[in-house]
Amino acid sequence: MISMMSCWTGLIATQLSVDENEDQTQSFSDKSRGLPQTSHSTEQSVFSSEYVRVDTSSQLDTAEDCKRSDTPLDTQVHAENGKHTCKVCHKKFTQSCSLKCHMRIHTGERPFSCKVCNKKFTVLSHLKCHMRIHTGEHPFSCKVCNKKFTQASDLKRHMRTHTGERPFSCKVCIEKFTLAGALKRHMRIHTGERPFSCKVCNKKFTHSSSLKRHMLIHTGEHPFSCSVCNKKFTQSASLNYHMRIHNGERPFSCKVCNKQFTVSNNLKCHMRIHTGEHPFSCKVCNKKFTSAGDLKCHMCIHTGERRFSCKVCNKKFTLSNSLKCHMRIHTAERPFSCSVCNKKFTQSASLNYHMRTHNNERPFSCKVCNKQFTLSNNLKCHMRIHTGERPFSCKVCNHKFTLAGNLKCHMLIHTGERPFSCNICNKKFTRSYHLNYHMSTHTGMHIYP
Repeated sequence: MISMMSCWTGLIATQLSVDENEDQTQSFSDKSRGLPQTSHSTEQSVFSSEYVRVDTSSQLDTAEDCKRSDTPLDTQVHAENGKHTCKVCHKKFTQSCSLKCHMRIHTGERPFSCKVCNKKFTVLSHLKCHMRIHTGEHPFSCKVCNKKFTQASDLKRHMRTHTGERPFSCKVCIEKFTLAGALKRHMRIHTGERPFSCKVCNKKFTHSSSLKRHMLIHTGEHPFSCSVCNKKFTQSASLNYHMRIHNGERPFSCKVCNKQFTVSNNLKCHMRIHTGEHPFSCKVCNKKFTSAGDLKCHMCIHTGERRFSCKVCNKKFTLSNSLKCHMRIHTAERPFSCSVCNKKFTQSASLNYHMRTHNNERPFSCKVCNKQFTLSNNLKCHMRIHTGERPFSCKVCNHKFTLAGNLKCHMLIHTGERPFSCNICNKKFTRSYHLNYHMSTHTGMHIYP
């Protein structure tokens, strides 16, 4: 009798062990697929936790859904050669449950909802990653710099900053990228694709972020404001650049002449002065330029386009910045002040030139006679002495000049115009220095021309 009871006890224990293993196997299958365990005896169920809300009725897949089957999933999907194919985009899957999850891209179904912010997701694993925003969890840590990440994929991409790996290469220009998305965006340069279009003016863009910034033109929104002068900007980067005016920060320095810049792109353009590089060429006259902006301005010479008009005097300009500077003539605004003598200027460039009178800086040197100049344009004009170039020609007598100002003065001979007038006797002159010399007859001070 005792022997028989021992036998039955062993059989029961064995069966319990088998049942427990089957339950564990079923649980592992559900967990490995990132899905909550479901009950086969219940038509509808709801999976809930502290943060997650999931309606599983007719949405979640059971273990049976993931078994290989040649039976169509529904009217939109079918099995083909043992693979399940999406009838919308023809993507193929090995399991029907994977296809069912994929179909949510086309149907827009998002059954997994965050209880904190109500954001919805197509896959439970995406919701799980999202929850780390609320919990602050960063389980993936870089072994080099200890920076932490919410996702393993983010850590993987970050590691490329340490290894220098750029696995995505452009087949056209061989430029390499750390991210597939960056390569995809880069390819639009070669293909000319501009998939993002403005609904207001139909202007097209290569990046969604560019379209977003463009829309601020139509809305007039300037969400970024300077805490010092309250000037507002459409982009945070523009505000950051602007702040360097107030704090005097110039983080980008030329290794050749030590000149410093507030923006990296300005340094990049400046370096072309030293290298002699002119990568931007005019297709009309083949003139070359160091920056795309200079080429764009130059093209207005050929097109005659002057899009920016002064509302006071109707004078037109090719550049918005030129109009902005021009408006200061009407407003008498002089926002740029010398820290040495307090002299004020309408343009920052004028202030920069003026500062050279205080520090005796002459950065532009003639390679022939070593004479130095404060302005590049002065050097350019000086070089004509050595080359004999006289690019400005009188249309009346064909007399040629090295300077546009000299031609302008010469034209007064033909026109008879005398723009300089004595305010005492009303005598008029063609040259300002002739007027100055004449004034000595009234004042008694001898000024020699």
